[in-house]
This record gives sequence, C-alpha cells and structure tokens, in this order.
Amino acid sequence: MALEETQTALENQRIHMLKEKLFQSGVDAFFISDLYDIRWLTKFSGSSATVVITKQHAWLFTDFRYEEQVKREVQGATPVIVKNTLEEELKSPTYNFGAKIGFQADKLSYSTVQTYKEQMPNHEWIPLTALCDEFVMIKEPAEIESMRKAVEISDKVFDKLLPLITPSATELDIAAEISYWNKKFGADKDSFDPIVASGPNGALPHARPSYQKLQPNNLIVIDMGCVFNGYASDQTRTVALGKISNEAKSVYNAVLESQLLGIETAQAGISGKDVDEKVRTFLDEKGYGKYFGHALGHGVGLQVHEKPVLSKRNEKPLMPMNVVTVEPGVYIPGKFGVRIEDMVVIHEGYSEPLQKSPKKLIEL
Repeated sequence: MALEETQTALENQRIHMLKEKLFQSGVDAFFISDLYDIRWLTKFSGSSATVVITKQHAWLFTDFRYEEQVKREVQGATPVIVKNTLEEELKSPTYNFGAKIGFQADKLSYSTVQTYKEQMPNHEWIPLTALCDEFVMIKEPAEIESMRKAVEISDKVFDKLLPLITPSATELDIAAEISYWNKKFGADKDSFDPIVASGPNGALPHARPSYQKLQPNNLIVIDMGCVFNGYASDQTRTVALGKISNEAKSVYNAVLESQLLGIETAQAGISGKDVDEKVRTFLDEKGYGKYFGHALGHGVGLQVHEKPVLSKRNEKPLMPMNVVTVEPGVYIPGKFGVRIEDMVVIHEGYSEPLQKSPKKLIEL
C-alpha cells in the first residue's frame, strides 16, 4: 500500500475509533467544535469548522473561504460549504442526527450551545468531555516525525541565538530572533510566544520578554518552540551570561540532575504522578523543592499543551508513543530561575529525548 493510501486509512480509522466510543456513550450524533480535534480527525487546517459524526456518516461544515482547501485536505468526512448560517444548515432534512446529540462541553461556549438548543429543540443535547484525548495522546509515527522536524528547527534556532546573547541585547531582541529564525528554518509559526527572562525575571516561570537588557553575570531562561506540519515543539534552556554565583551554579546542576532523572523515570506503565514525585523528591532533598511549583511536564502534539500530564494529579500510566515534556524548574524570587526542558517519546522500558541542544551549563 502506498504511503498516501496508508495515511488515508489511518485518518478513516480515527473516525471509526471515535464512532465506537461515542455510541457506547448512547448518543446518536456528536458535534466536534475544537479545531485541533478536527485537524486530528480530518486533516483540515482552516480556522472555522464543525464536524458532525453519526453512525453512518461524518460531515465537516465550513464556509466559502475554504471551498478549495477542503478538497485538498479533508479526509474521512464529507465537506459541506455552509451558505447561510451553520444552525440553518444543520436543520436541513438532508441530515438525520437522531434524538441524542453529544457536544464538546469543555470546548464549546455556553452561548453557542444555547443557540443550538433553540434552533434544534427536538433533540436532547448531552455534554461530553475529553472524548478525543485518549486517542490523540498516542502518536502515530508520522506525527512523531513532524515533531522531530519541529525539534530540529528549535535546536538550530538555539545555535543561532547563542552569539546574540550579549549585554547590548534586550529580552525582546532575543524573542524576536526566535520567531524570525523559526520561519527561516521552515516552521509554520511559533508554537507559543517565546519566553526570554534574564536575572530576576527568570524567577517568573511564564515571564514576558521586556525591553530590559540582558544582565551580565546572570542566568537567562529561554523557553521556545515552533510548529512544523501542524505539530509543535517545546524546549527550554538556561544559559549564563558571564560568571554566575556558586548558588546559581548549584541550582543549575540540581535542575539538570533532576531533569535527567525525570527522563530516566518516564516510561510506559509509570504514572505521571510517579514521575513527577520522583523528580520533586530529588529537588526536596537538594533543598529546592519549595521553589518548584509547577507540574513536571505535559503532552505535546498538534497543541503545545496536551494530555497526558506529568503531575501529582495524573495517576494513569504513561502509554507507548505518548510524547511529553520533562521540565523541572527552580525559581528563586528576586534572584534568578533555572528550567531545562526536553520533549521525550515514551517507550516500553525507556524514554527517547528529541532535543539535541546541549544541557551542560553554557557560560557566554
């Protein structure tokens, strides 16, 4: 079977898997409004769409802007170009949705649900959540290959940044370079707004780049990612501009050790909670546990933050072909922060880091 035919079969299989789960839930139809789930199901990459699945059919509803695009992209569903409003289209006798309609309660706004109920009052509307997550979490080889390409771009961008990190550059200068080089190296876009945080700003896990110049003899946290073929990368490196204090070096080494421990621990069959706890216990023993306040990691795919998570809230075991970040951080208020992050592919007995950028402390 040719690669293109194989990929088409996979997309049709996605629809089939979701149908099986849906109708075990007792619904006759399911409305999918989340654009990331729609892309995963059908390959459609536009900014406006709704997919409706019944036992017999799957439709993708969109507007005239995408009339040609759906012909090239959509697989596994019949494209429908809506002429007036979606609600009017859905009331057409062309479609038989049955009595019970499920909808993505965690993705659809309250006002939109109310509109559906008003326009289609003879149906029972049933809220459902996280229906696609268990399928989306387990990546296919083609998905992982796209993330490898995104990671390769991030590694190349990091190499470009190092000569630019000087006391004359601002945090915003470096953030702009990240976005520039992402696209120069072939990315679709940034996967999130880059974080560049120097000195005390590094103690803010989600600091926004500012006009502040990079501070000599301080650590700089650089968190960045890009999207390639729809799939995201996410990586963090912390570098030193000039000589840093012994305290900062001690924290850096502890975070690096904990990150390597997290990568070693993360494997199929181990819960997200257990991986998080292993790293958190290590940092506690080093005296830095109270400065590590966020989860250890999260899934990555079409979105930069997906399930599964590596946190005390996730007692479910990791599965082969999950892709997660391992990103411990220590944030000393008013002084500095350190975070080191890789994406890893989960396998039986081990995890596979995707990033190649060096993690040994770089002193510029």
